[in-house]
Amino acid sequence: MSFSFKKIDHVQLAAPKNSENQARQFFSGILGFTELEKPEELRKRGGVWFSAGLNQLHIGIEESFSPAKKAHPAFEVVNLEALKQHLSNHGVEYIVDPHLPDANRIYTDDPFGNRIELLEWED
Repeated sequence: MSFSFKKIDHVQLAAPKNSENQARQFFSGILGFTELEKPEELRKRGGVWFSAGLNQLHIGIEESFSPAKKAHPAFEVVNLEALKQHLSNHGVEYIVDPHLPDANRIYTDDPFGNRIELLEWED
């Protein structure tokens, strides 16, 4: 092959119209992601972009929005126990999933019902 894949540039989740502030409150306010400035040409479409470490998450506006219940991004974290406490302190529910060997992981939903996996690999 004369081409190769380098990395995932970003993951996009959908959200309903006019939900950018809710996205900011959750992804920046609770999870601590950094908001990125969208290019001028794309701002008129709505949505909001974030980064966490080397990862980018784009929230795109979808007119006929339906949350992703199975498909999801998975973010590796350091100190999952502290994150679980942080989520609880902010009233964010999560589900512990013990089924992946050598990993501690939980699932939560963003404010729009999209599934998000958060995991920490055991040493």
